[in-house]
Amino acid sequence: MSGHSKWSQIKRKKGAQDSKRGKVFTKLIRELTVAARMGGGDPEGNPRLRAAIAAAKADNMPKDNIERAIKKGTGELGGETIYEELVYEGYGTGGVAVLIEAMTDNKNRTTSDIRHIFSRSNGNLGEAGCVSWMFHKKGYIVVKKEDADEDKLMEVVLEAGAEDIQEGEKEYEVTTDPQAFEAVKEALEQAGIAYQLSEITMHPQTTVQLDGKHVEQMLRLMELLEDHDDIQKVYANFDIPESVMEQLSK
Repeated sequence: MSGHSKWSQIKRKKGAQDSKRGKVFTKLIRELTVAARMGGGDPEGNPRLRAAIAAAKADNMPKDNIERAIKKGTGELGGETIYEELVYEGYGTGGVAVLIEAMTDNKNRTTSDIRHIFSRSNGNLGEAGCVSWMFHKKGYIVVKKEDADEDKLMEVVLEAGAEDIQEGEKEYEVTTDPQAFEAVKEALEQAGIAYQLSEITMHPQTTVQLDGKHVEQMLRLMELLEDHDDIQKVYANFDIPESVMEQLSK
């Protein structure tokens, strides 16, 4: 899970998500609203809304905020802002493929902003389809080593339908088919195994190894993109040596 997972690790270790909680809430509220508008306000019959609620709770969003966002999406509160879902594709430094999911009420503004972010980070915005073929949708779950016995974890997730489990220095990374994602999460919960992160992500088929100044430029691009209010998710196929990761995470 290079690129996206490495970026997630750096953010968690630096505490970047906590320092930008307001922006995180803005993105979560948009997802809750759009999910409710498209599939209704009942999470039992709306998998996308169910996942959005789980993500909001994981980031400690107050219950009232969650309920208000859902009601806004179903039209119960009136005055709903209509967001358009867009996908942008481009290249970062060193030829790294970048895939962006956005929600916006002004496509022209968002496109202009994203093009500017790429240009100032030694990258360029590409045409539709230029990099999306490099990514596959996958479920991604992170479990801290201190929270699980490896043999038990492997048995639980594989029996529930997980595709793979990788061991890192301090955590295990579980990969699933999107259809098996909820089943694997439920199996972990029933087994009493806590997970640190769970999400549907885009997994790159190949990776680009970065070093030197390219690492700093790529991470700056990721940070600028994720910091934009209209951007929900950013995926990339870069890889960074563990020795460099350790320095960045300090």
